[in-house]
Amino acid sequence: MHKAYVGEQMEYPGLIKAWLAFVRPKTWQIAIMPVLATIALAYSERHVFHPLIFLCTISIAILLQALSNMQNDLGYTQRKAETGNRKGFPRATAMGWISIRTAKIAIAVMAVLTLLNTAVLVWFGGWIFAAVGVLSLLAAYCYMGGPKPIAYTPFGELVVLLTFGITSVWGTYYLQTGGLSINAALLGLALGCFASAVLCVNNYRDREHDASIGRKTLAVVMGEENFKRLFTAILMIPYGLVCLMVLIEMSYWTYFFVMLTFPSCMHLPERMVSLKGAELNKVMLDCIYQLSVFSLFFMAGATMHAILIDLTVSSLK
Repeated sequence: MHKAYVGEQMEYPGLIKAWLAFVRPKTWQIAIMPVLATIALAYSERHVFHPLIFLCTISIAILLQALSNMQNDLGYTQRKAETGNRKGFPRATAMGWISIRTAKIAIAVMAVLTLLNTAVLVWFGGWIFAAVGVLSLLAAYCYMGGPKPIAYTPFGELVVLLTFGITSVWGTYYLQTGGLSINAALLGLALGCFASAVLCVNNYRDREHDASIGRKTLAVVMGEENFKRLFTAILMIPYGLVCLMVLIEMSYWTYFFVMLTFPSCMHLPERMVSLKGAELNKVMLDCIYQLSVFSLFFMAGATMHAILIDLTVSSLK
């Protein structure tokens, strides 16, 4: 097996766990939950739900997230950026659990599957989704691939917001309804912020390691204090955007269900500041959890809104 990891080698965990480390399913919630929340929003606003389109949308979201994780894993190993002072989860190729050749083949297969899925979305939503699919593939590859990876710049959080927030939500909503709405725009920004917060913790945890290998992430460029303020703001924005939805149209007051998740969210900045090194991995997972519970409570509010509309219509008949 390929041996590229500079630090301590870990014992081979077995085939299944090795591949799980490569595709990182724990992060798939970042891709799945925005789709689910948007489906609920589309039903709340337009009373539409197309099951086949939903399945195609959720599958491409998972494919792109897995592909991004795989390319990230491989890219670090190829650049010999996986040094012993990194505190993140082990990378399968760096540990030698999956060979470089096997990783490249797997990534190629995933890319083909993503393109096939994109072709189906083009059939449903038009040629605009061909551009969306290609750009999403490029973003997944360029994050840690190519001559100038996004991961080596301060733009990682912005790319995540655009990809897993705006593109995911707006694309899902358009496929279901054939249009867009103000709430869809705001929801895309909100969920994109939570996705960016996950990367914020990742980059904050590895800021010393990243600086040592020439990665100028936002955490490295901004410095600790300013980056902590940014992280707090990113977590505040989604709740402000939901408040804006309700202020624009008070009939959406049930969307306020998401405010029940606010207390747990407010513990995250304090925990990021107080913990160090590998302890921050738990905070990163908690950010993913926060994205999930926010999405679930938004879904509950959107579903309740749809039910109330149905009851109102029925009572008028």
